[in-house]
Amino acid sequence: MKVVIAGDHAGFRLKQFLAEHLQGEGVEILDLGCHDESPSDYPDFARAIGAALIAGQAARGLLVCGSGVGASVAANKIKGVRAGLCHDSYSAHQGVEHDDINVLCLGSRVIGAYLALEIVHAFLGASFSYDDRHVRRLHKVIDIERLQR
Repeated sequence: MKVVIAGDHAGFRLKQFLAEHLQGEGVEILDLGCHDESPSDYPDFARAIGAALIAGQAARGLLVCGSGVGASVAANKIKGVRAGLCHDSYSAHQGVEHDDINVLCLGSRVIGAYLALEIVHAFLGASFSYDDRHVRRLHKVIDIERLQR
């Protein structure tokens, strides 16, 4: 699986940690920045991840900022992106299985690096269930997206 990863200055260290560990596990990473701790803006990285996913450059995205909240809000404005802010493994895998999230948002000031890695593994290891009720709900979410754009 190819994964796109990005984060603002607050998420830089966690993003680097995750990218290095995932690459060591054989995951192909497309790193869209930021590339240092200079002040930067999370919406720019949410936009970059969304564009990469929509262009088919990766299957899933990881987006890191200080709390994860701003990154999640920004990413969810992009048509075709379903971002989930998760700080536990259950929400990460269930978000994929039930809601087909394709971007995991994390808050570097909220959780530690090894818990974040565990959450990322849960996210990347999960698949959408295709149960009738989940498909029905996903279609309703997509219909809402169409109304708003």
